[in-house]
Amino acid sequence: MNFVLSTPTTALTLAAETFSHYAPLGVLLLMAIGFGVGNLILTSIIGPSRQGETKGIVYESGMDPITSSRRRFNVRFYMVAMTFLIFDVEIVFLYPWAVTFPSLGGTEGDALAPLFVARMLFFLLTSIIAFAYAWRKGVFRYD
Repeated sequence: MNFVLSTPTTALTLAAETFSHYAPLGVLLLMAIGFGVGNLILTSIIGPSRQGETKGIVYESGMDPITSSRRRFNVRFYMVAMTFLIFDVEIVFLYPWAVTFPSLGGTEGDALAPLFVARMLFFLLTSIIAFAYAWRKGVFRYD
């Protein structure tokens, strides 16, 4: 783009118009940085600072490290975590699809819409089958 600027006022106006689109992003970044720095400062000022043997002990996964680290965990914890991740990723894939689907208008969109729906229904069906399989295997039962 080649701009011919006749006066400095025109350059300032052009710059103001160009950067005004980035103002909300700048405000958001400043708020995020301010929130992070503010939390760190307030935690160091207000937070407790006691030290001791109990405070310095390792705390992992809600269990005190008294016994050997070779202790077995029930596989259900991992299965539930993996099931959660699968459905979480499913939502990540559904959101862009849901945003794109209404804009499939026009002559080409009419042919693509059923294909989009079929693919998404297949994706949902396989996820539901995986959930039913995990349910039948007893992943969600805590005895």
